[in-house]
Amino acid sequence: MLTAPEWLTLEAKDVDRLTAFYDAVLELDVVEERDAETVLAAGETELRLRAPGPVPRGGLHTHYALTVPEREYDDWYDRLDERFDLVEHSFGDARSLYCYDSEGNCVELGERPLKARRSGITGLFELVLEVEQLDEAVDFYERLGFEIVDDGREDGRVRLTTGEFDLELWSPRLGIADARGGVHVDFGVAADDPRSTAREVADDAPAVTSVEEGVRIRDPDGHYVTLVG
Repeated sequence: MLTAPEWLTLEAKDVDRLTAFYDAVLELDVVEERDAETVLAAGETELRLRAPGPVPRGGLHTHYALTVPEREYDDWYDRLDERFDLVEHSFGDARSLYCYDSEGNCVELGERPLKARRSGITGLFELVLEVEQLDEAVDFYERLGFEIVDDGREDGRVRLTTGEFDLELWSPRLGIADARGGVHVDFGVAADDPRSTAREVADDAPAVTSVEEGVRIRDPDGHYVTLVG
C-alpha cells in the first residue's frame, strides 16, 4: 500500500538562486544542505533542489501542487498576484493558483480545509509526469498501487491516487497555465512493504535498486520513484 509523498526533486542550474526563490516567495525553510543539493521543507514533504549531475536527476519543467489552508488562500493570492501573472482555476469548490519558479517549473497552490490549525505550505498533493506511452504508464503505476480517479485518455491525461497523493500522467501536452509534465522526475512515496510492491513492476522496470531510504525504481519513461518503508 502506498500513502504519502516523501519528496520531490527539481533540477536547478543555480541551486542557490532557486533556493532563494522558494525562501522569498513560498517561505520554505532550508532543512539540509549537501553536495550539489539543498533540501527545503514544503510542509510534510521535502522539496529537493539538485544541480545537474549523476542520475537520478531532478525534474525539468515539472508541474506539481502544494496545499495551503483554505483560510489563507486569499492572502496567498493577493501576495503572489503582486509579483506574478497568476492563473486561477476552480475544481468544484476548491481553488488553485498557478505561477512559475525561476527554473520554469509550474507551481500550483491549492486550498484545502484543514482540521488542525496549521499555517503556510502543508505538503505536496499532486505531481505530473510526462510519459511517452500513456496506457503503459498507467498500467505500471496501477501495479505499484495507485488507483485511477479520473481517466481522461481522450485528452492525453490520467489522474491516479494513493488516497493521500495524486499522480497525473500526461502525454506531451500543455495543461492549465501552459504547464507541462516533468521529465526525469525523482520522487519518493511511503510504502508499507517497498520490496513486495517493487516486485509488481520488476519485469517492466529498467532498474530496481535497494537504497538507504527504501527501493528505487526507474520507470520506462526515465522517472525515478523510491518506495520508502
